[in-house]
Amino acid sequence: MIVDQRVGLRIIGKEILGVILLMASWDFAVVILFQVFHQEWMEQPSLPTSLIGSALALFMGFRSNSAYARWWEARTLWGATTNNCRSLGRQIGTLLGDRPDLMLATAAYPHALRGALGNIDVSEDVNRLLPPEMAKAIVGWRNQPNAILYQIGLGVSAEVAKKGIDGAVHGQIDRILSDLANAQGGLERIRNTPLPMQFSALPRALVNIFCIVLPLSMVQTLEWITPLGSSLVGMLFLVLDKSAADLQEPFASTPHALPMATMARTIEIDVVQATGLPTPPPTTVVNGIQS
Repeated sequence: MIVDQRVGLRIIGKEILGVILLMASWDFAVVILFQVFHQEWMEQPSLPTSLIGSALALFMGFRSNSAYARWWEARTLWGATTNNCRSLGRQIGTLLGDRPDLMLATAAYPHALRGALGNIDVSEDVNRLLPPEMAKAIVGWRNQPNAILYQIGLGVSAEVAKKGIDGAVHGQIDRILSDLANAQGGLERIRNTPLPMQFSALPRALVNIFCIVLPLSMVQTLEWITPLGSSLVGMLFLVLDKSAADLQEPFASTPHALPMATMARTIEIDVVQATGLPTPPPTTVVNGIQS
């Protein structure tokens, strides 16, 4: 996630630079054909283009809101995961007694979750934290984060039976595990349900068509400065399209995605510190980007 606004503007500028240059080249071609070669057919009325631009701006705004709502829901669910992991670690430590293996499994869970959501290899972090017997038990499970929750549940049940702990305590811990599973289900729903084509591919196609038609309605008024005016207006639509496209994929390996590695490391530090075991340092911002 980009945390430095200057870096964010620079990254977005680099991402759309090629399209802007291509658009400016087309604008210059329109001006030359109209001014030098007197291609009168290129002189189109500005009113239809203005109306189309207004409608497209409303559509792009609605699409950006939909993409941001998707991104923010994912962030909210990760916040719930953070809180519930902290609560689970506290409950295990204070109510069940000395079970550092279960607390380490709790710290391993968010790493496994970010690996499943982002389709990335997190085996180093998971194997570093997960007790060997649990790591062996989850081999072959398709859903590794859910497998870890299952193993934690088994460990809690065994400890409750062994120590004769009151069932209300067991139910309290089980509710936290259920809340974690619910948050994971919400995150998986976002990952497995992309925005409909009307909000993903169609806006980009409409923006490209609009940028092609735009200089035709400007050239008779702006003449040789048409590339400047057309490129500025087109750039606004391109930035809206690119921003929405980045936000609609909150788990992708891009600078615009959620900082899942940072959140997982934060959970790990908070949970493992209670066991007295050493913890790694927090992640740092690199070139204005929080991973």
